[in-house]
Amino acid sequence: MSASRTVVLVDPYAPSRRVPPVFHQAGYQVVRVQSTPERPLVYQGTLDLSPYAANIVHDGDLDATLAAVRAHDPVAVVASGEIGVEFADLLATELGLPNNGTALSVARRDKYVQIETLRAAGLRATRQLLVTDAEQLAAWHAELGGRIVVKPIRSAAGDGVHFCSTPAESVAAYRKLLDSENIFSRRNEGVVAQEYLVGGEYVVDTVSCDGRHHVTDMWKYEKLTANGIVDLTCGVRLLPRHGAVQEALVPYAFQVLDALGIRYGAAHLEIKLTPDGPCLVEVGARMAGLDLPGFCQPALGEGQLEWIVDAYTRPERFAERAGTDYEIKQHVVSAWAVSTVEAPLKSYPMMGVIEGLESLYDIRPVVSPGGRLRRTVDDLSTPLIVNLMHPVEEVVDRDFGTFRYLDGPAFYELAEDA
Repeated sequence: MSASRTVVLVDPYAPSRRVPPVFHQAGYQVVRVQSTPERPLVYQGTLDLSPYAANIVHDGDLDATLAAVRAHDPVAVVASGEIGVEFADLLATELGLPNNGTALSVARRDKYVQIETLRAAGLRATRQLLVTDAEQLAAWHAELGGRIVVKPIRSAAGDGVHFCSTPAESVAAYRKLLDSENIFSRRNEGVVAQEYLVGGEYVVDTVSCDGRHHVTDMWKYEKLTANGIVDLTCGVRLLPRHGAVQEALVPYAFQVLDALGIRYGAAHLEIKLTPDGPCLVEVGARMAGLDLPGFCQPALGEGQLEWIVDAYTRPERFAERAGTDYEIKQHVVSAWAVSTVEAPLKSYPMMGVIEGLESLYDIRPVVSPGGRLRRTVDDLSTPLIVNLMHPVEEVVDRDFGTFRYLDGPAFYELAEDA
C-alpha cells in the first residue's frame, strides 16, 4: 500500500476502535497520533496498536511530530476523541489538509466559550456564568433563581455535571470541581454555571465535508431522577430522520456547526428542545461516543463511520449523497442500569430474564460479579448496558420497560461483606 493512501487519527482509544477498520476497507492505512505523552486514566486499559501502521506520541515538540506525520504523506487528519479535537485542528492546518482551522478550536472544546460563540452569532444560547469565586456564583444563582447546572468547561460523558437547586448547592459543586481532575486526567481549568433547560434532550450526529452538513443519525436520551441527579441518563433511543422534533432540531444544529466553524468531519450535538425552541447543551467536534456509530450499521446500514470515510477520502461521493434520509431497519434502545449503592457485587440474579428479552442485541457488563458497584451519577458509572434492537419498535419499547422495571435493589446481589 502506498504511503499516499494514509489517514491520521488523533487520540483514538477504545471508544473509537471502529474507525480504523472502515478506512482499511476503503483501502487506506491508518497512523495513530497521541496528543499527550501519557494516556488519560480513563483509557489506561490495554491499547491495541495492531490496526495502525505507526504510533506517533507527541511530547510537546510540534516540529518533530509534524515531521513524523509528514513522513506518511497523509490525505487527512481526523479527531478520534474529545481530547484530540484541538491537536487534530492544528495538525491538519499545518499540513494543509482538509481542516476546520484553529481560530475556533477553543470554542469547539471549551463549554463556556462554545456557548458564547453561539450567542455572538445570534443563535439561541443558554444563560451562563464563568465562575471565578463562590460568592459570585451564589449571587448569580440567587438572581437567576430556580435550578442551574454546574460543570467543568472541558470534559465529557456527563463527568462532573451537577444539578443545583440552591446557591449553597451550586457553591458546593463548584468547590468540588475546582482543581479536581476530569475523566481525561487533566485538572479542571474552570467551571461554568448555566441555566437549567427544561425539555427533552436529543442527539444530532453529523458529518461535514467542505462546509456541507449531513445528518447521519438522531437519538433521544431517556432520563430519570436518581442518586441526586435530576436528569440522569438511563438510555438512548434511535429516532427516525423526520418528525416534528427533528424538523425543529436539524436547522438549528446546522447553524451551530457553522457558528463553530465545523466544516469537515464528525460532530455530536446534544440539544434540549425547550418550550422556546432548541438550545444547545454542548457539541463535540468528533464522532459520537456511547458506541452510537456501532449501532448504526445494523440499524441503518451506515452512520458516522461510513460518512467520515466519504468526507475525507471520497468527497465527490459525499456531495452526491449528502442530504439523503436514513431509514430505520432496526429500532434501537441502549439501556443503562442505575446502581444506587457502592458495594461489592456478587451476581445479577435477573440476568436470565434479561437474556430472554425478545429484542436483546447484546449485554455489556461494566461491573462484573466480583467487581464493585458505584452509585450511578454519569455515563461512566453505569454497571451494566443492555442493548435492544428489533424491526418492530413496540417490541423494543416493551423490553426497555421491562429492563427499567427489573433494575431495582433486587437486580443486584451484593457480596456478604457489603
